Amino acid sequence: MEGITLSSTETIETTPHAEIAADVEHTEHAGHSHEDNAHAHRHGPALNPEVTREVTIEIPAEEVAAAFRSTTKRYAKQARIPGFRIGKVPPTLIRSRFRDEIQQDVVEAVLPSHFRSAIDAQGYKPVSQPQVTKLHLVDGEPLTFTAVFEVLPEIDITGYQEIKVPRPETDLTEAEYEAELERVKDSRSTMEPVAEERALAEGDWAEISFKGEVKPLAESAEDAHPVDEPIEGTNVLLEIGGKDTLPAFNEALRGATVGQELKFEVDYPAEFGEPRLAGKSVAYDVEVSGIKRKIVPELNDDFAKELGEYETFSEFAEKLREHLAGDKRRRLEAEAKDLLLGALAERYQFPVPETLVGQQIDSRLDRGLRALAQQGMREEDMRKLDFARLREAQRDAAVSEVKAMLLLDRIADEEKVEISEAELDRELEIISIQSREPLETMRSRFAQDGTLTRIREQARREKIGNLLYERLGA
Repeated sequence: MEGITLSSTETIETTPHAEIAADVEHTEHAGHSHEDNAHAHRHGPALNPEVTREVTIEIPAEEVAAAFRSTTKRYAKQARIPGFRIGKVPPTLIRSRFRDEIQQDVVEAVLPSHFRSAIDAQGYKPVSQPQVTKLHLVDGEPLTFTAVFEVLPEIDITGYQEIKVPRPETDLTEAEYEAELERVKDSRSTMEPVAEERALAEGDWAEISFKGEVKPLAESAEDAHPVDEPIEGTNVLLEIGGKDTLPAFNEALRGATVGQELKFEVDYPAEFGEPRLAGKSVAYDVEVSGIKRKIVPELNDDFAKELGEYETFSEFAEKLREHLAGDKRRRLEAEAKDLLLGALAERYQFPVPETLVGQQIDSRLDRGLRALAQQGMREEDMRKLDFARLREAQRDAAVSEVKAMLLLDRIADEEKVEISEAELDRELEIISIQSREPLETMRSRFAQDGTLTRIREQARREKIGNLLYERLGA
């Protein structure tokens, strides 16, 4: 099986040379024909008719008979049936006792190679497990069946080089650096009580307790949200004159002293960020219980040493700039690449195989469930989720991701982009380090389960995506 990967954390699979999963139905007699059975052999998810193909195949009677003989002999050598020595059970009894198993093994022995030959002759590239229909299986007669499957769509990417999106300015600004440095300083700051008896002044932090009685503003009463809980708080800190402190609190608290009780009203605008207060008027009873000042650390070598393995503040500042610049560049480049893929998907319309969409939905749900588990959600609670609704909610995003994946593959074909063994080795080395698994052990396992192919294809998509992004600045 070949793998198709959308991102480092999102994997779906296709089967360009899929093995047929033939489900041989139980019948009254071992030699019964399954043709035109009322219970058709069509299984699996619904397919997109625009990319659904089928092949009808006939396997010669001689090959079928030979498969029945060899399979029967294999069962005869291993069968343990009372009254018979191992290896001496009559073939007719073996075929009767192990009818279903023998039929299944015969199908699995002869169908795959003929199916592969048929799709190769037609030039098909299946992306779904073939669904077998109209299976006719009788020892001594030709085996006939029809295989139904989805294929990769034909995608005309004429003009893809012309699609552009704005290339972002990724350089870190001084204001962004200073804001982050301020955040780091704030995280290391401490609050100390003010010992002297005095009134609250600009820059002080007031420690207050409050209760609020809420009533809707007359002009917005119709849109007001009901308040289910009382508005109250204890030992809340507010900075006098601070950018996050409401003007009404600044005006009421400025000049107040410890122990003083205040009454005032605050009219919250309709667009206020807290829905339960938006468009409301709150009458507050406030008591000032203390005054504190924030002690901000000095930006020196000692400060840097507290933050990590830094010898000087200059060393810390340099690393901080590098970290911020890298984060900003990666974030904005990722956003621009998403915009570019979105523009490509909007320009080129083509049918998307339902198989790939379903696999991508599975991948998205799997990631979501793992996240819920990490947040502490119990397995029994997960089983109560409405998975039909969850799958439907993921569908639009999954379709977009599959379209992007198919477009990147098609453009990579056009650009003749490939992943060298050295590039693949680098990807594997990173995964080996992250998973702490020996490289060669991991490589062997990945080669067997198909992960190696998926990693190569993911790296190929990232490579062509980077190439398209770089051209935005050309």
